[in-house]
Amino acid sequence: MLARYRLAKLSWLDRATGRVIRRYEHQHPGDLVHVDIKKLGKIPDGGGWRMLGRPIGNRHSQAHHGPRSKHRNPLVGYHYLHIAIDDHSRLAYYELLPDELGTTAAQFRLRARSWFAANGITIQWRPDMTGP
Repeated sequence: MLARYRLAKLSWLDRATGRVIRRYEHQHPGDLVHVDIKKLGKIPDGGGWRMLGRPIGNRHSQAHHGPRSKHRNPLVGYHYLHIAIDDHSRLAYYELLPDELGTTAAQFRLRARSWFAANGITIQWRPDMTGP
């Protein structure tokens, strides 16, 4: 029936939106590496305030404070997940790092490049790109 109305097969569609999924892939490993940084909130032991309400959630987050660390709580804030994925092989390298600063991201890029090289993927850099 779908073919009669010239519609896509259900297996080709995104279930949530009903749109045709179009995937692309570069021909060689290392031609394109996607790099992304995902910001993840830290949740204190016992759960956070969104799940338990503010009074209990605040009590859980303050339980991690030391006697002198009133405003410097290591468990409150964010983790940053740095991710690099090869477009052809879908091989991924990731690290959970404390920030998303330029120096941290540049060091991650160097470690990702050497990790991909150790796995047989040489990243191709465009001529207009600078750096290693």
